[in-house]
Amino acid sequence: MQRRTLLQLACLSGLLPGLALSQDSKLLQISTLIEKDPATKIAERIMEIAYRKLGMSMNIHYLPGERSLRSANNGEMDAELYRKLGMDRDYPNLVIVPVPLLTYEIVIFTNGTNFVVNGWESLRPYTIGFVKGIKIIEQNTTGMKLESAPTVRQAFQKMLLGRSDIVVSNRISGQAVLDEMKQTDITVLTPPLATFPVFHYLNKKHAALVPALTEVLQKMQKDKTIEGIQHAVLAEMQRGN
Repeated sequence: MQRRTLLQLACLSGLLPGLALSQDSKLLQISTLIEKDPATKIAERIMEIAYRKLGMSMNIHYLPGERSLRSANNGEMDAELYRKLGMDRDYPNLVIVPVPLLTYEIVIFTNGTNFVVNGWESLRPYTIGFVKGIKIIEQNTTGMKLESAPTVRQAFQKMLLGRSDIVVSNRISGQAVLDEMKQTDITVLTPPLATFPVFHYLNKKHAALVPALTEVLQKMQKDKTIEGIQHAVLAEMQRGN
C-alpha cells in the first residue's frame, strides 16, 4: 500500500503544471525536530533550493518531535521538513512529496553495553534512550523500558549518568553530537536497526504544490544536486572535528 501510494504521487509530477507557481514568493512555515544536526541541515538546504526554484521561501521552526508533526498536521505549520514514508497514516492531513531527501540509518549507541544485535527485539533487556517523537523508535519499542529525552545530546548525557543502557538514534545525527561533546567512549553496535529514506511532507492545504516540488526534486536528484548537498554537509561536519 505504501509503495502504491508513493508511485501514485510520483505520477502526479506530470499533472497540473504551473499550479505551484501560483504560490509565487510565498513564505512557508516548516516544522522539524528541535535538534539541529547534519540530517536536518541536509534536508533544509535541499528544500530551500527546491522552494527557491518555485519562487518561494521557507522559515524553519525547531520543535519537539511530536509537536512538530502535530503542528504540520493541524495546519499551524505549512509542512514537516522530513520524515519517513507512511506518516500520513497517523497524520492524515500530511501529504508526501515522493522524492527522498536522504537515507536515515537507525543505530545503537552504547557506553560499554555490548550484545548481539538481532533486530528491535534484541533491545528488550535494556533501558533504551531516545529522542521523544521519533516514530520509528517508539513504534518498534512498545512495551520496552524507555528513557526519552528532548535531544540526542540529553539522551547521551542520561546514558553517561546510568539512566539508560543504550541510545537509539540516527547515525549521522548521533555522531555529530558525540563529536561536539568530544565523547570517544560511546561506540556504535552493528548492524543498524533500520535504514530508510526520508521525505518532505506538506499540509494538505498545500497539496497543489506536490507536482511542482516533485518535478524540481527529481531534477535535483538527476543532476546530482541532492547528492552534492549530502556530501558537502558531511564534509563540513568532518572539518569541524
